[in-house]
Amino acid sequence: MSPDLRLAALTMVRDEQTMLPRWVAHYGRECGVENLFVIDDSSSDGSTDDLPCSVIRIPSWGDKHFETTRMRVVSSFAAGLLEAYDAVLFADADEFLLADPARYGGLRELLLDRPDRDVVGAQGLNVVHAPGEPALDPGRPVLGQRTWAKFVPLMCKPAIKRVAAPWVAASHGTTVPFEVDPDLYLFHLKFAERDHLRTTGDHRKALVEAEGRAAATAWQYAGGDLVDLVDEITRDVDPGTVEPYRSRPRQLAKIVRPTDSGTYRAHGRRQVNAMRGQPMVTVPERFHNLV
Repeated sequence: MSPDLRLAALTMVRDEQTMLPRWVAHYGRECGVENLFVIDDSSSDGSTDDLPCSVIRIPSWGDKHFETTRMRVVSSFAAGLLEAYDAVLFADADEFLLADPARYGGLRELLLDRPDRDVVGAQGLNVVHAPGEPALDPGRPVLGQRTWAKFVPLMCKPAIKRVAAPWVAASHGTTVPFEVDPDLYLFHLKFAERDHLRTTGDHRKALVEAEGRAAATAWQYAGGDLVDLVDEITRDVDPGTVEPYRSRPRQLAKIVRPTDSGTYRAHGRRQVNAMRGQPMVTVPERFHNLV
């Protein structure tokens, strides 16, 4: 691996037995497994045992301003990493960042091409389990097995940063201006598998009810409700009308705006409404087999 840019990858997880191995494998290829850091928020499913990367275990803080506290923990840890690394990325266990393979060989190459960009935003695509697609083969990449997606402006996160500006709003925003890069993609796999979506949704809703955590987020939805959403948005789609997603720089340039609190984040409909309102697209073939 070239020493030209030191990139660390960071996530925080709780009970991510299905997605975490994919996260480690993907960012291990991008950053080197020795540069991966997993903060474990009281997992009980064994998902963080025997990982080949660094694991930091912390106790649960229950309902004590869950999302605000989570961002403080992640941002503080990232600030420390930036004393040793040139850049750090944060991605949930089901979020996979890719530089456009038509232009770059990976995330580090993209960052080397943007030496003056303090924070780099990614365009967010929610990958969708389309009708007729079989269950995911865990031994194969997801992209290619899944071919449909929805572009969600609110998922255009400030994913990679060179400065210690904290993440806010569940990592959807930060305290310094940033732009959504037309060559950086975030593939969100939450909706990519109906069975996994149902199981994960029920587990997270149970945590909301037991601990009060993340009650104002999508964790409030039961798994069945989320599966119903996937069924709803795919039911009447004519596959012949679904076109490949195309990055539109002019559109992306308008997404990030300052907030009344002085932070910067992407604006748009909340995730469930965006999934209903945005057009269905296909994942461009050049990304198949990369996640």
